[in-house]
Amino acid sequence: MTEENMTECKHLKSSILLMVGHLEKVAQDLDNESIKEMLDHLLKARRIFVIGAGRSGLVGRAFAMRLMHLGLSSHVVGETTTPAVSANDVVVAISGSGQTRSVSDLGKIAKDIGATLISITSNKDSKIGNMSDTVIELQGRSKDDVGGYVERHMRGEYTYLTPLGTSFETSASVFLDAVIAELIFITGASEADLKSRHTNIE
Repeated sequence: MTEENMTECKHLKSSILLMVGHLEKVAQDLDNESIKEMLDHLLKARRIFVIGAGRSGLVGRAFAMRLMHLGLSSHVVGETTTPAVSANDVVVAISGSGQTRSVSDLGKIAKDIGATLISITSNKDSKIGNMSDTVIELQGRSKDDVGGYVERHMRGEYTYLTPLGTSFETSASVFLDAVIAELIFITGASEADLKSRHTNIE
């Protein structure tokens, strides 16, 4: 690596700008009715459970934490302290492809129990999307779109791109943070309310 390459950071900055443009398109394409349904489900839920695998799981954990800060009862599926799901609960499943087996299998269990299933995905016609009560579609390249990614590189159309499912995961993270912002507005929660529930044992 040359000193010039290190100081310009051309690909780093270009990747950020690529994501900024992508997020603008995601925001413009959001379906307001689906978002309203999601917000209504979350506010009426007895408890909220979040499912996600890999990096999507990390996005889900951050969302569950923010829900807790808002005073909502939230849990991450797979944690040792997570209780059983009931028919009065809401399950939020996060999967870019919508085909992740572990997520879709758990989504089906939630539906069989009678819980409300919300999916965050880039493919509304996927396995998880088709079984969900509400689908939030976030356009983005999923991990299954490897062929298109490689093809673009071979043609030299882009010398930088976010790898694998990064576009979806970043979009999901930003979207779910925006959901929290909307919930703060709806509930009238204050900064002090959120801070009062922040961990104080570290």
